Amino acid sequence: MVGEVHFYSTEIDGELVLFDTGPPTPEGRAVLESAVDLKRLRHIFVTHCHVDHYGQAAYLAEHSDAEIYFPRQDVLRLERLKEWIAGVHRLLRAAGFPEEYCVRLKHLFLSQDMLAPTPRRYRVVEESEVPARLGIEVIACPGHSQSDLVYRYQGEAVTGDVLLREIFQSPSLDLDVETFDGRFRNYEAYCASLVKLAALEGEKILPSHRQYLPSVNAALLFYVRKLIDRAGQVKRYAGVDLVSEVVRQIFGPSLTNPFVIYLKASEIYFMRDFLAAPHLLQQALETADLFGPVADLFHGVVDE
Repeated sequence: MVGEVHFYSTEIDGELVLFDTGPPTPEGRAVLESAVDLKRLRHIFVTHCHVDHYGQAAYLAEHSDAEIYFPRQDVLRLERLKEWIAGVHRLLRAAGFPEEYCVRLKHLFLSQDMLAPTPRRYRVVEESEVPARLGIEVIACPGHSQSDLVYRYQGEAVTGDVLLREIFQSPSLDLDVETFDGRFRNYEAYCASLVKLAALEGEKILPSHRQYLPSVNAALLFYVRKLIDRAGQVKRYAGVDLVSEVVRQIFGPSLTNPFVIYLKASEIYFMRDFLAAPHLLQQALETADLFGPVADLFHGVVDE
């Protein structure tokens, strides 16, 4: 859906650094080995632990001496994986999805398509002094996932999936791994992240998909317009309580892929959270000086 996935490397004071690893496929491994000197690799920083971003981490742990750094929230999830799966299962059942569907999605989440091997050794990025020593700023920008990190270095920023050109990256319906109780609030997190991301305007953005990003503000406005427009569609179903039923009514019986259904449910929660507290997005956009271009669309949906 988003095409190729990218990793990036640079050398800082003689230390070879890798940002993300690519997917856990033979092709991904071949590209990685051809592009990066594993014997010299010293640090691996992961933006978030979706399979296409950390897929080669376990392999690199065995075939290099590099330290591997994962986001804190991903470590919490991976170290309590069974509890996390059970929690997501509860969220889906509460959304009205049948047991059969939840079991199918569980198997998918635990498959090699969604879950890469966990490396035998890794560190928590936020607890390490290494990024600061190297001059790398670590910026938490949750929203797409609850663990999203941006790595900023000398006018460039590796942004993972939080800034993509003309892609509405789905906010993942997820268990709050800080409490392991209740849903992670992607929308509220995204509103806070938007202000941080807008501050990257003018820097060179290194995204994980689609090669380049000409403008941070353009990417943010594309995302926000999609959010507001889709929220307008979801608003028509305000009287429908269960998210699963909203998915069924909008997309009909032709939507059968369990992961796509999950993504659509994730988006509907996101849109409903926006409709319940639109002022949060407005405040974030005003702080970033971006509300003007979407004001008419915003009020057309919120005030109708």
